[in-house]
Amino acid sequence: MPKGFTMSTVPTVPSTALVTGASSGLGTEFASQLAARGHDLVLVARSRDRLEAVAEELRAVHGVKTHVVVQDLGLPHAGRAVAQELADRSLTVDLLVNNAGFGTAGRFEEIDAERDHELLMVNVVALVDLTHALLPGMVERGTGAVLNVGSTAGYQPSPYLSVYSASKAFVLNFSLALRQEYRGRGIRVTALCPGPVETRFFEVIGTRNAAVAGGFSTPGPVVRTALHALDRDRAYVTPGLGNAIMAHLQPRRPRTLVAWVGERICRKVLEPANGTGVPAAEGAAN
Repeated sequence: MPKGFTMSTVPTVPSTALVTGASSGLGTEFASQLAARGHDLVLVARSRDRLEAVAEELRAVHGVKTHVVVQDLGLPHAGRAVAQELADRSLTVDLLVNNAGFGTAGRFEEIDAERDHELLMVNVVALVDLTHALLPGMVERGTGAVLNVGSTAGYQPSPYLSVYSASKAFVLNFSLALRQEYRGRGIRVTALCPGPVETRFFEVIGTRNAAVAGGFSTPGPVVRTALHALDRDRAYVTPGLGNAIMAHLQPRRPRTLVAWVGERICRKVLEPANGTGVPAAEGAAN
């Protein structure tokens, strides 16, 4: 039996996990907790020094194999480049954690259009491309899992965070559809939709007011909740009682009403006015 697989009532645990945005934030925490479970790791981000430091520490602490793939996921065909690197190294991935992402905040006309384009490349295009690249192999082997990091921002329109929240709505709906397609075929798909998390996301986006949903969580409990949900084959999970209540109630309201309320909640993003559209750090997806 391959390393990392277990015989239990919990679904089998994949032996090798690929984590995007692994150089900081939730990505580093995913890598750490997966290494503690015995997974070998493929760590993907654009910052070589930080990636190699994380990889070295996890090898030393947990005795797992770690592979570093340096790739800016905002570039065209980034997902294909990662897949080619895996093929060149004869690496097989059984668990894909699409964690990398960033946000922009401010009035739409003031946000750099190139930043929003890059946001969509990372949050949406690279996520889909990597899933296209790796899911067929999981299907062929009859086992595997995909964990996509969304956000509570994806449950409703979020004015002044419009492109970011729309990208996370895509992540959630894509994950739910994919899960339904592959149920009964040995593939688990779970979406993690956290509220604000203490990562560099808000530091780099330029304002903690972007945490419109309320109090902050820390990466450790959020990642534990996500992996537990994946073990249980849950479709999606929203850590925190308040966040979970919001997730379940808002979709039942008229969409225009939700957008109206969202504008009033999210307008604090403008205080102080930012509008720079500066991308958040790698791995700070939430």
